[in-house]
Amino acid sequence: MDATIVSDEQKHYPVLLKEIISIISPQYGGTFIDCTFGQGGYSKKILEFENTKVIGLDRDIESVAKANQLKEKFDDRFLFKNIKFSQLNNLKLKNENVRGVIFDLGYSYVQIKDPKKGLSFQSKGNLNMKMGLNNYSAEDVINKLDEKELDKIFKFFGEEKESKFIARNIIKERSKKKIDTETLVEIIDKTKRKKNFKVHVATKVFQALRILVNREISELIFGLINATKVLKKDGVLAVVTFHSLEDKIVKYFLKSLSEKKSISRYAPIIEQPETLLKLNEKKAITPSDEEIVENLPSRSAKLRYAIKKTDFYDFETDILDQFRNLIEIENFGNKL
Repeated sequence: MDATIVSDEQKHYPVLLKEIISIISPQYGGTFIDCTFGQGGYSKKILEFENTKVIGLDRDIESVAKANQLKEKFDDRFLFKNIKFSQLNNLKLKNENVRGVIFDLGYSYVQIKDPKKGLSFQSKGNLNMKMGLNNYSAEDVINKLDEKELDKIFKFFGEEKESKFIARNIIKERSKKKIDTETLVEIIDKTKRKKNFKVHVATKVFQALRILVNREISELIFGLINATKVLKKDGVLAVVTFHSLEDKIVKYFLKSLSEKKSISRYAPIIEQPETLLKLNEKKAITPSDEEIVENLPSRSAKLRYAIKKTDFYDFETDILDQFRNLIEIENFGNKL
């Protein structure tokens, strides 16, 4: 889950940039955490405002080059860490006035087209899909997990209706040879009975593999929890998603903490706020027609945000229980 989708290698398109800047209000200063630094679009825009500081995070080591460029220009106001955003609570932020935490969960054009990453069904050779700081690859998943596990991965992470048949044919094919990207695409193409010619037949399976390999379910959940912890009162948590599974998790998290009572497990009951977050808009914000024309991949983007109402750090949430089934599927990778 790193960086914004872009449609041109030479030009970077931070999705919903105007809307995010309007929501987080960097003109009033403060520290902002860009959890998916990528090509640096959001960070660069925020740093244009005086009295701002940006901490950029990205698990992809390839982001370091872009980060170094910003560091040269804004040495005293920009810091970059090559870590997963689920670990943002490990940063030393005690003295930071964190006014906004931003997540952009899409993949960039540069990442999709990088042959070493093997994220695309148009890639050649070995399956990879590792975004950085991974324990296993898509090749390990396809060639080592059993049929039932592959079926569940494709069904729940990719919402692939023909997951069972695809998994079965993968098992048959891999008994003959190791499966690479081209072979996997061929298997899917031959297996799919109903084809939507507007969408590549391998799209859903490849999405499922990316989610599993990069443990995107638990990464997102712990990223949201820890982002909410480090935000100061009136700080903004903003998340851009690109598929329904991500959006479902974000929507539940924000809604549950804006409605539940007795948030903190440590503060005296009489001092606990009724809700930790405030939702100004219940519906997701989507790109304008103008933005979609300029950057077609942005058409699937949804922005949700919430404002933190108190400075409480530790709080209770049932989001792990709510999505336990998905985490259990994600944990299939633990045996690799």
